[in-house]
Amino acid sequence: MSVEHASIRIIDAYARGETDLAADEVWALEAHLETCRVCRDRLSASVTAQTPAVAALVGAVWSDLEPQLAGTARAPRRRRWSARLSRWMTPVMVPWLAMVVGVTLLALLLDLADTGTGEVSLVLLLSPVLPVLGVAASWSRGLDPAYELTASAPRAGLYLVLRRTASVLAVVVPALLLGGWVTGVTAAQWLLPCLAFTSTTLALGGVVGVTRAAAWLVAGWAAVVVAPTLAAGRTTFALATDGLPVWGLILALGIGVVIARRGAYSVLGAHR
Repeated sequence: MSVEHASIRIIDAYARGETDLAADEVWALEAHLETCRVCRDRLSASVTAQTPAVAALVGAVWSDLEPQLAGTARAPRRRRWSARLSRWMTPVMVPWLAMVVGVTLLALLLDLADTGTGEVSLVLLLSPVLPVLGVAASWSRGLDPAYELTASAPRAGLYLVLRRTASVLAVVVPALLLGGWVTGVTAAQWLLPCLAFTSTTLALGGVVGVTRAAAWLVAGWAAVVVAPTLAAGRTTFALATDGLPVWGLILALGIGVVIARRGAYSVLGAHR
């Protein structure tokens, strides 16, 4: 791939349907073809020259469809902001994000009401796992009716996973910042665990599915940290500033696994 256009070698190999093309080359080419008319024209010319049977089939299909398309009413054009927003999140994410923000506000109210949890802040206790719920909802087979189309699109891999994860964090992190500021919890105590949990969810999601990974991590956090912390009434090592280097290591390992297994997010198994 060159800086501006795909190379003729890759276009010709793609037109012939060669199987020895690397997966990342195919992904990059298909993503590039979405926005580059020059390369689409080159691909069309290559298909016509090298695989005339395919070109004839496409022409026959188009000749049958063209009269029907001419009589079909055009769908209303979406607003520009709506089209851009759809690249970052799906409609099914909205109620889940609203729920996450609602849980954050509820934890904030309980902290301010001093419900007898000792020195433990519920905002601090829940903040590491709250984004995980939104990430699971954004990449769930059961919640997204268009998951098959999403998984088969050229940009359905790590590119789309990171976009949706960023959209979740863009909503959740400001809410947690507000809750931490009101309750006096410093951002350093929860932000690094929050990012570590998110990266770990994505890392495990490439193996067992994002939704399953999120459920396992939330259940583990509740059993290992939340319950003992509430029972003891004091902040555990996992939430103390001394534990931040450990969270930093977990974050780095999670990012490394996501990068190493970036091709796993293009298959339907990641939607489990």
